[in-house]
Amino acid sequence: MNKSEYSNAEFLLEKIREADAVLVGAASGLSAADGRRFWYEDDEEFRKVFGPFRDKYGVRSAFDAFYYPYRTENERWALNATLIHHLYETKAGQVYKDLKVLLQDKPCHIMTTNQDFLFFQDFPADKISTIQGDWRYFQRQDGGRIDRIWDNRKMVDEMYAHLTEGGTWLPDEYIPRDPEDGKPLMPWVRHPGFLEKSMYNRQYEMIRNFLDRWKGKKILFLELGVGRMTPMFIQEPFWQLTCQLPFAYYISINPKDALLPEVLENKGRAIHEGIAEVFRDAVELKEKEQKEDRQ
Repeated sequence: MNKSEYSNAEFLLEKIREADAVLVGAASGLSAADGRRFWYEDDEEFRKVFGPFRDKYGVRSAFDAFYYPYRTENERWALNATLIHHLYETKAGQVYKDLKVLLQDKPCHIMTTNQDFLFFQDFPADKISTIQGDWRYFQRQDGGRIDRIWDNRKMVDEMYAHLTEGGTWLPDEYIPRDPEDGKPLMPWVRHPGFLEKSMYNRQYEMIRNFLDRWKGKKILFLELGVGRMTPMFIQEPFWQLTCQLPFAYYISINPKDALLPEVLENKGRAIHEGIAEVFRDAVELKEKEQKEDRQ
């Protein structure tokens, strides 16, 4: 591969090497780059996992299925059980492995709006902030009245095992409830009633601690797959921090939606290329350089 084909990969490697620390901001475009397109598309994975909902309700993506106006809680919880069970069974792909290789020698932290918990397969939990919730947990439907969330793995396995009507109905006795008072639960993900207390605050505390430690150093703000739906959670804070911190640098990688404000022209770069391709080339280049250094 010639140098021109490596331009974005070389640039990314250079900026990672120059940085004292890297704060990653990852959104749905990263999952899509790793092959998880069923959230938005009627692809093979969606049809395999959600086929009964597709046939019965006419939905054509996981988001369609999640926001469908089900008549009963039994139907909605059947969908939740199907989705969460699938997420537990999903393996993170090469994009996550490549990011781990690229960051393995650098202090880093990851903030992500993705709720699919794939990062936890390749990075330590104390390096990940799930700022929009996490499908592995349930909370009470009455929101902030009780500051508690539940690990849901055992509940989800039991729910999934007892689905009826072709997988589109969860019997009343398996709908999850608070074991103390029987009040209904809901997934701990961004939604009306989303619980923003202890667990939520810990996510931002980890980010603040990381920034406090490195704010006087060279921080690389690496934005991955942020689109136009929720720029306020990652993109806009990254722009502001890059402006404010004297030694900060900003990179956005997104084939369609990478943006660079004019004020950051000398402190950033928008890479309009696929995340998977940039990571693949960067890892290949890094490994080649390491091999040459050993010889």
